[in-house]
Amino acid sequence: MDQADSVNSDPVDTTDGEGRVQRWRNCIGFWLLGLCNNFGYVVMLSAANDILKKQESQNTTVHALTNVEMMNSSNSSRYDCNPVSTAAVLLADILPTLIIKLTAPFYIHKVPYGFRVLVCFITAVVSFLMVSFSSTVLMSLFGVVFASVSAGLGELSFLSLSVFFNRNVLNGWGSGTGAAGVGGALLYSVFTQAGLTPRISLMIMLFVPVILAVSYFFLLAFPASFPQWSRSEVSHSSSAVENVQERRPLIEEVADTEHEEEQGNGDKRIRPLTFTDKLKIMKGLGKFIVPLGLVYFAEYYINQGLMELLYFPDSRLSHPEQYRWYQTLYQIGVFFSRTSLFFFKIRKILLFCLLQCVNAVLLSVAVYYQFLPNPWVVFIIVFYEGLLGGAAYVNTFYFISKETADREREFAMAAASVGDSLGIALSAAASFPVHHYFCSL
Repeated sequence: MDQADSVNSDPVDTTDGEGRVQRWRNCIGFWLLGLCNNFGYVVMLSAANDILKKQESQNTTVHALTNVEMMNSSNSSRYDCNPVSTAAVLLADILPTLIIKLTAPFYIHKVPYGFRVLVCFITAVVSFLMVSFSSTVLMSLFGVVFASVSAGLGELSFLSLSVFFNRNVLNGWGSGTGAAGVGGALLYSVFTQAGLTPRISLMIMLFVPVILAVSYFFLLAFPASFPQWSRSEVSHSSSAVENVQERRPLIEEVADTEHEEEQGNGDKRIRPLTFTDKLKIMKGLGKFIVPLGLVYFAEYYINQGLMELLYFPDSRLSHPEQYRWYQTLYQIGVFFSRTSLFFFKIRKILLFCLLQCVNAVLLSVAVYYQFLPNPWVVFIIVFYEGLLGGAAYVNTFYFISKETADREREFAMAAASVGDSLGIALSAAASFPVHHYFCSL
């Protein structure tokens, strides 16, 4: 078997019919978890913008919190710039998620999964209600913060949760998170275009966190030993039915000793990871986190620093319409590539990093020299950009799950989730001077 076949092959499925049904049930469950976890966050941003605009139509603060609507108050720059870069929105949205992902892997193991999901459910419901009934700008912003907390804690927890199941649940998770970007914006647009107010639209969408809770508590088929409401130190990996020889421990120096101890006493219990162990695992995860972070840095540098500057005044599409299509095609690309894990896997994460950086350089030059003929060329590029970003995400977590040792896998999946958020936050900060420079031309 050559390397390509090895990368794209999973352990042979020797389960009976009932086992296969459970696997598909879990895969569908993770698809719904991915969809619902990110869905509310996507919708919340659009809805908060609309409600803020209505609440504070006389308040210039609103203009610092909208994406497309800010384009209506442009300056005299040749780029039809917004008063404030859309990176300001991104930075405010990503910080709660980033803080959770940076800190939670070191203590979240003390909180059982059942309680974590309840927190995700409650904060999601609170976010919808706060933004729906908000009477001030500050209250709406807190609603968005609650949505960010729910999404960040959910992503970290569900990626960790995947180690209790067959690895194909990552296929469902990736596809579901990709569908959230397209479905969230689309459904909200349909509701508002149908004449519903943003408040009513958000109230209807309270069904989303309900589906998340139902999918977790009633759809997933948990292993008998799963610690739903308590913590257990018993080995919980699904690797008993997989080829354990493919695991490559990230803590190399202690792996052999632990292996000998486990063989010697036949004990399946795994001692808890110490803080030092976790730091060593984080170091080993660098080969995954750094490329993923760079992919998302370049990706969101394009999305928040350059997209609004890629304006073609001679096009039949207005500036806001061009921007909407950029974002929509990007999300479609993300959905397709995050679903690709069902069909093939790509181990070369650095390749995605290189290609995405090329995209960022190309579009930076295009913004400066304005040599692209029309927005249709940009449509193709941003769709391709979404393909690269989505593929980098799902393949990163697939190979972390595949290549880490049993004892490390749950922590590794949670800790690595910081990669994309860190890249997004850094890109938001970097986009401010870029936006200021181009808008001053």
